[in-house]
Amino acid sequence: MTADVHRLIAFYRSPLGRISRALVREQVVALAEDVSGKRVLGLGFATPYLRFALGTAERVLAFMPARQGASAWPREGPSHTVLCDPLDMPLTDAAIDLTIAVHAMEHVADAEELMRELWRVTAPNGELILVVPRRRGIWAQRDNTPFGQGNPYSGSQLDKLLRDHSFVPIAWRDGLFLPPFQHPLVLKSTRLFERVGRLFGPAMSGVICVRARKQAFPAIPRRKREERFVRVPGMSAATARQG
Repeated sequence: MTADVHRLIAFYRSPLGRISRALVREQVVALAEDVSGKRVLGLGFATPYLRFALGTAERVLAFMPARQGASAWPREGPSHTVLCDPLDMPLTDAAIDLTIAVHAMEHVADAEELMRELWRVTAPNGELILVVPRRRGIWAQRDNTPFGQGNPYSGSQLDKLLRDHSFVPIAWRDGLFLPPFQHPLVLKSTRLFERVGRLFGPAMSGVICVRARKQAFPAIPRRKREERFVRVPGMSAATARQG
């Protein structure tokens, strides 16, 4: 099931959404490190996590899938949002230094083809940050948030997907130990849940965050796509004169 952009916006405006955004953003910013002068791409619905890059990156783009829908971002100034097919992004080869994909991997119909496309658009030694729901996490078991939609991943599944498509994981982080409930007591005890959850290990987290670096050669070649064209009936000069 693909998340709808209006539901995503509504979630991030809710108390639970604002808290989860802050918690996940901590992990994303820590993984991204210094983005000065880099070309940064946000894929899926990554705009809640991209603002830190606006002031220092060379450019920041936000690609949103056509099935999801798009919203203008940022609120001030020209929009950086592009509505597109994530399996056929309007970018030249090696155009991006860092991609941050949130609400993307779990919703795409063909994760392997998306990885091939990400390899294509990533510059040499470029990097990729993926944020995906943990398969056995409580957030993936409840569909009242965007992290409960789509296809969740285990750490081993994500590691294999990356390595099979020429991305080497270099850093892992876990996030969202907070239960996905809007109850005021839960929301007021955010840091307590985070500290206690981490004592029990990654299995208690709601999302997996990983940073991976592009390898020089693709492990799996891209599938051949059928050419898109419109067949025009052939017309000879004689046929044209008869008309």
